[in-house]
Amino acid sequence: MPDNLRSRVITQGVQRSPNRAMLRAVGFTDDDFNKPIVGVASAYSTITPCNMGIATIADRAQAGIRAAGGMPQIFGTITVSDGISMGTEGMKYSLVSRDVIADSIETACNAQSMDGVLAIGGCDKNMPGAMIAMARMNIPAIFVYGGTIKPGHLDGQDLTVVSSFEAVGQYSAGRIDETMLMAIERNACPGAGSCGGMYTANTMSSAFEAMGMSLMYSSTMAAEDPEKAENTELAGKVLVEAIRNNLRPRDIITRKSIENAISVIMAVGGSTNAVLHFLAIAHSAGVPLTIDDFETIRARVPVLCDLKPSGRYVATDLHRAGGIPQVMKMLLNHGLLHGDCLTITGDTIAERLQAVPDEPRPDQDVIRPWDQPMYPQGHLGILKGNLATEGSVAKLTGIKNRNITGPARVFDSEELCLDAILSGKIQAGDVLVIRYEGPKGGPGMREMLAPTSAIIGAGLGDAVGLITDGRFSGGTYGMVVGHVAPEAFVGGTIALVQEGDLITIDADARLLHLHVSDEELAQRRAQWQPPEPRYTRGVLAKYAKLVASSSLGAVTDLNL
Repeated sequence: MPDNLRSRVITQGVQRSPNRAMLRAVGFTDDDFNKPIVGVASAYSTITPCNMGIATIADRAQAGIRAAGGMPQIFGTITVSDGISMGTEGMKYSLVSRDVIADSIETACNAQSMDGVLAIGGCDKNMPGAMIAMARMNIPAIFVYGGTIKPGHLDGQDLTVVSSFEAVGQYSAGRIDETMLMAIERNACPGAGSCGGMYTANTMSSAFEAMGMSLMYSSTMAAEDPEKAENTELAGKVLVEAIRNNLRPRDIITRKSIENAISVIMAVGGSTNAVLHFLAIAHSAGVPLTIDDFETIRARVPVLCDLKPSGRYVATDLHRAGGIPQVMKMLLNHGLLHGDCLTITGDTIAERLQAVPDEPRPDQDVIRPWDQPMYPQGHLGILKGNLATEGSVAKLTGIKNRNITGPARVFDSEELCLDAILSGKIQAGDVLVIRYEGPKGGPGMREMLAPTSAIIGAGLGDAVGLITDGRFSGGTYGMVVGHVAPEAFVGGTIALVQEGDLITIDADARLLHLHVSDEELAQRRAQWQPPEPRYTRGVLAKYAKLVASSSLGAVTDLNL
């Protein structure tokens, strides 16, 4: 890996004259060759509202870098809109895009010998993709969140994109008419920014702030508010100072800082996808982390915030209530945060939190007082059993029925399950099984927001269970279990489930159990044949060949 301040090789002798000539063409002057070259990885795109405001703040990032004495070099990376691709074949590319983003940022920065990188992202995979690249390269880096969307409004209620998905289920169940369905669709997403609840984008931005790789208060700012642009310019200045001080990501991304991030994820009620992404980030940073560590942290951290999808408020409400620093200060005061971890500013977490009040303001109820939490323990549980020997992930809070045993309704794709829900073929007490949607089997591990939202919309959210080797959107809630590993495609037990088999989901015991004898399972396994790969060319075929189990973060460079 090239050393820090790698751009200085450009000034070393006549042999570097061609390199300088190329840089002069993009605006370098003589003095600029002595400045650090700072990449600005912009995920700007009009594909999704999450990213359409990034171009403007990328300009502010460049201004901040220049003002601090650096030379910004902007380049692009991709994004996939999970909300638009949800429920379609295109959703298979969503998790894949995380690794494409990581690879593209690594490629651009290392190919051009950049001294540091400021990455700006909005939609879900922008953030873990950028952080994986930062951890791999280990050059000074900072992440800037493109900002959250402001809530939509209809009849006095706040709306998010998940409201639209749930409305489809309500319409199919006859609970709302087409006029209301269209009204929700037209009002759910009012402008730029990432989905407004504590879904995956806001979960990951909050976690990066807690980990120290983003500036404090930045993770809950609205994309369209002036403070977002101002904060981005400041991030550029902070990064140049980090380059001068040789402060690198692996100085910040440590076991203790990842524990801080996971504690904040539990406290705010964050997305199940955070499990997958932090396993991958830890792998890239060389930090030991297992899926069981999430369960250990869950048991000691309360849920302090009343946020969607299962709660009432959105990220902009959290921002007004004190943001992530307020949550962090409460955790720090109760011994659940490592205050000695470094942040990108060079200060420690404890130093950055010194001026934050010990308790949340009494004139808000987004952040609960310590002695009145939403739930006494965290919400992301790791369930194991004969159906998930490597583990699975579930949200354990906001559900009324914490133990369900029912007959399996087996579907070999998301589409088949959704059709059954929308046509009224699912009964209370059923346990839906969606398989062959894992990292290899999908391939790409699609999110199941369409069927889970249809279940909620149909009024069955507390009456049925659902398990899958795929993923869930951060907007999902209910008695649903994802990331079941080993997945069906590699012969996991979920591949052996038959229609009508009894399955138990026990949230309190963290158990996922198939009521079939070991002898019967052995007979079924002997008869099971792996399916043919669904793709034999292109990016999905390559991904299926390389990707590891979801219990290991679905990384693509594990066994290289």
